[in-house]
Amino acid sequence: MGVMKRFEQRLEGLVNGTFAKVFKSEVQPVEIAGALQRECDNNATIWNRERTVVPNDFIVELSTPDFDRLSPYSGQLGDELSGMVRDYAKQQRYTFMGSIRVHLEKADDLDTGLYRVRSRTLASSESQAPQGRGPAAPAPHPGGYPAQPAGPPPMPSAPPPGPVAPVTRLPGTGPMPGAQTRRWIEINGTRHQITRPTLVLGRSTEADVRVDDPGVSRRHCEIRTGTPSTIQDLGSTNGIVVDGQHTTRATLRDGSRIVVGSTTIVFRQAEG
Repeated sequence: MGVMKRFEQRLEGLVNGTFAKVFKSEVQPVEIAGALQRECDNNATIWNRERTVVPNDFIVELSTPDFDRLSPYSGQLGDELSGMVRDYAKQQRYTFMGSIRVHLEKADDLDTGLYRVRSRTLASSESQAPQGRGPAAPAPHPGGYPAQPAGPPPMPSAPPPGPVAPVTRLPGTGPMPGAQTRRWIEINGTRHQITRPTLVLGRSTEADVRVDDPGVSRRHCEIRTGTPSTIQDLGSTNGIVVDGQHTTRATLRDGSRIVVGSTTIVFRQAEG
């Protein structure tokens, strides 16, 4: 069972269903969980072959209406989100410098349904101290998360044991000259390499990647590789959702989550 599915199931059982009522607002907990996963991916720092460090202190900024709805449950929601981050890190073989904490904050400049995520890497002693505000985040976009990472991740306060491998590329700086980009998608734990300019997904056996889901059309959508890569709906019955937004066409980046029918597809890309 996937990390996100386990998170949803745990959330459904909290407070005798109170969360299901509260979260009918614009911001859904699964959207926040997905944003925290992307925050880890975008700010992962390679220390050596055995260790990739990701942030452990997260602040989720919400509009006033959404914050007012969620703040009475912030403790339980923070615990569940922290557990989800821990499970995701274990799956991706990420490590932390200190305990994981997720806080909710109110941001007066955000409209209902928009949110921002800020993160930092704190050593254990720092993570127990009162939390201050971190660097300003980029302007919000529909769907809640910034279009680009907020910048290079902060370095942990002390190096881990063992030799430190050089970081060859920071998130958001683009591919290195001469580097080749590998692209693939992950469906229910199965990896499908993208080796052609276009990749058609659908229920038909003639699709490049067959998705066995009654909510998926025979030729549902098409991934087009390029700079950047994009996804295009092919006139499907139920449409596509990319990173929480219903759309007919969207730009893809590493970690983008595509929902077709009841199936979630993760788009991946890496240089080298």
